Amino acid sequence: MRSTVLVTLFALMVAGLAVAAEPDAIVGVWATEPDPVDGNAHVEVWKEGDRFFGKIIWLEKPEYAADDRMAGQPKVDRENPDEAVRQRSLIGLRILADFRSAGDGEWNKGTIYDPDNGKTYKCVARLADDGRTLKVRGFVGFSLLGRTTEWTRVEP
Repeated sequence: MRSTVLVTLFALMVAGLAVAAEPDAIVGVWATEPDPVDGNAHVEVWKEGDRFFGKIIWLEKPEYAADDRMAGQPKVDRENPDEAVRQRSLIGLRILADFRSAGDGEWNKGTIYDPDNGKTYKCVARLADDGRTLKVRGFVGFSLLGRTTEWTRVEP
């Protein structure tokens, strides 16, 4: 009886580790850290071939605030260096591109676009042990020169 319980516990632990290390574990919807001005966003991550991408699918505050020059209008990619795309909506905007699974709950070699300043950064993402928190680090050059935010999985 005791050996059956131990074998069962061991099998559950191994299954749990397999889920945490699953290359597709990043796929789903993630809530960004709340911003004091803009609230937070939901980013949907999906897989195409062997790469992962993400786009904004929801904004807590989808319109510009009353004190903004575009007050009441839907938020757009107005800081983009390419004038031709500055009117595209933030909802539906692809902000994560070309991530590859590095194994062990990490994705790298991707980029993240920051619509607040119109810049694109190199990026890595790591799934925390809880399986519900994604640590997203954007950086210039190498990862020591960057910033990490924590995103939380949105359950369906």
